[in-house]
Amino acid sequence: MFPLYDTLRSRRFPFVNWLLIILNGLVFYYELQLGDEGLFRFTQNWGLIPSRLVSTPDQAWMTIFTSMFLHGGWFHILSNMWVLAIFGDNVENRLGGGKYLAFYLFSGIAAAMLQSFLMPGSTVPMIGASGAIAGVLGAYLILYPQSRIASLVPILFIFTIVEVPAAIFLGFWFISQLFSGWLSLRGADVNSVAWWAHIGGFVFGMLAIRLFARKRYS
Repeated sequence: MFPLYDTLRSRRFPFVNWLLIILNGLVFYYELQLGDEGLFRFTQNWGLIPSRLVSTPDQAWMTIFTSMFLHGGWFHILSNMWVLAIFGDNVENRLGGGKYLAFYLFSGIAAAMLQSFLMPGSTVPMIGASGAIAGVLGAYLILYPQSRIASLVPILFIFTIVEVPAAIFLGFWFISQLFSGWLSLRGADVNSVAWWAHIGGFVFGMLAIRLFARKRYS
């Protein structure tokens, strides 16, 4: 299932959410100017490498944040920003801009910590906003479980648009991440994706959203 849009409209312009999207886009534009060798060095320096974070946290802690704004290609950034645009506006509407930014960054931290804890020997740079975005998805599940997500679904080799309750859409997504994460722990090469970062961000989002959200929801 690929999400196209949700049926819940935000009452306020999601300024911070769009600021995050623009910032990610600007960093990606910078990456495009580097060339292969320069991009490799840039990713090695500013991506989060679990083995380096575990062995020298005093030197590598900044990459927890910088890695959230790096992406590995057009599909990587476009898919991440598309999902953030769909789900982030309503979460920002509930939290307000300042709290939403803090929540987003804390989700990214939780994602990085779980991935590094479970894969401490990995030397592959972890890049991308998906861990932080997973936190937004976890928050959306708690805040808007009855919202409907218009999704592109393949049925008998034909793609059709189906409105799926957010609880089902996000529940299915989370289970798929758990399965892939389990395979990665067993040594499978599942496209070198930081599955446990997705899981860590999502679980943090589910558990922490009540601490960030306003007591009275609108």
